[in-house]
Amino acid sequence: MGIHIGIDLGGTNVRVAIINAQGEIEEILHETTEAEKGYEHTKEKMIQMIENIRGNKSIDGIGIGAPGPLDPKEGIILSPPNLPGWDNIHITDDLEAHFETRVQLNNDANAAALAEAKFGSGKGYESVFYITVSTGIGGGLVIDGTVFDGAQGYTGEIGNMILDPHGYQQSNLNRGSLESHSSGTAIGKIAEERYHITGGAEEVFRLATQGDEQAVMVVNEAIDYLAMGLANITHIVNPAIFVLGGGVMKSEDLILTPLKEKLKSYVYPGLVPAINITVASLGGEGGVIGAALLAEQ
Repeated sequence: MGIHIGIDLGGTNVRVAIINAQGEIEEILHETTEAEKGYEHTKEKMIQMIENIRGNKSIDGIGIGAPGPLDPKEGIILSPPNLPGWDNIHITDDLEAHFETRVQLNNDANAAALAEAKFGSGKGYESVFYITVSTGIGGGLVIDGTVFDGAQGYTGEIGNMILDPHGYQQSNLNRGSLESHSSGTAIGKIAEERYHITGGAEEVFRLATQGDEQAVMVVNEAIDYLAMGLANITHIVNPAIFVLGGGVMKSEDLILTPLKEKLKSYVYPGLVPAINITVASLGGEGGVIGAALLAEQ
């Protein structure tokens, strides 16, 4: 029996790991992505990392979690903002040709969602909606242990959900999108624009913990928009559990309780007792563990 390999491909770093049947990392390698040097350069780096980590073992499957947009059905990276110049990259075909094994590609948030559903905080639930609140905001829906991609693979792109058509706008997203109001980037920008608080989201949360009124207002507003987003997802998908991950959730003491309370005010009364929100338990390893699980999908 061969090994399953997970690749967590990010704009800054790429990680390649062997994951066992219990969802544990047996061995892992880290390298800088060097995306600016072009896809061919990074592809050769990934191939070498896989060769190094496999040794003389046979490979049963390779899974890749990568930034969107991408086409999971065809295995094509389309044109991610943090992988500049990577347009219409047929990454699964390239790796399949080299390793002669099945390769599966999916959104990095979907990979983390799958890991949390199978081995993390969503274990045992039939439907898990995973949300990463970090530099940006992404999501993934897992139903009965399988990622639900949608017709074009865009399920879970909740960062672009419109919550205030007259609100803030971030990069190429809709004005008033969830990511433009509740991401770590947005929290830092809004705090600086309104109150001249510099240092990004990390500084905002530090000040809020100390009771700074302006920082508390920024955090509470971000939580309010996040609650609206969860309410919209609840009314559309009604998942058994929400699992929240990403860098912003390191401040869970400030976020989780008010988020649950605000969400109660935005959903049908009959849904209030069923509200179930928890924090991801696999941390930064969820992406690479989930990537390996993609190979089994």
